[in-house]
Amino acid sequence: MGFQHLPNAITISRLFLVPLLILALRSQDYVTGLLLFLIAGVSDALDGYIAKRFNLVSQLGAVLDPLADKALLVSAYIMLAWVGDVPFWLALTVVFRDLLIVGGYLVVVSLLGPVHMQPSYLSKLNTLMQIVLVVIVLAQHTAQLYFPQANLLLVYLVMATTVVSGTHYLWMWVVKRQIEPMDNSGRLS
Repeated sequence: MGFQHLPNAITISRLFLVPLLILALRSQDYVTGLLLFLIAGVSDALDGYIAKRFNLVSQLGAVLDPLADKALLVSAYIMLAWVGDVPFWLALTVVFRDLLIVGGYLVVVSLLGPVHMQPSYLSKLNTLMQIVLVVIVLAQHTAQLYFPQANLLLVYLVMATTVVSGTHYLWMWVVKRQIEPMDNSGRLS
């Protein structure tokens, strides 16, 4: 494997962490869950840094990276809801938003061909809030320190950013039609 494939190899290794995270959370092994989640976060930053720093950005990486991120977060929310650490309705909202985005992307690609999808600032804020809630829940269990009021506030903030960012994507795609088709070489048309 050459250096040019390193970012994608790191991303694929992050995908392999997803089943391990699921197993850790299923057995309520919060220390391992937190460790796996943090390793995944570091690998996400590392693969992005290497890809951009050494001009190793690829179309495969552009698909794999958000897929790995979504798989990790959705799995974390499903399992945390399964064991009762976050409300079921929050996990359902997180999953539904991501299905909406992936489904919307697939519809657009089937109609227009390859398109450039850039995450919005609202989406980045939502992802940050989702990550913060998972880390705090796992860290509280690990340290055996619980702050139910702070958790409740974070749950509602995640719910709000999830709904707002999902609605924002719908607005941009359906109402404003801000979709950038790419030509056959992968460049914006």
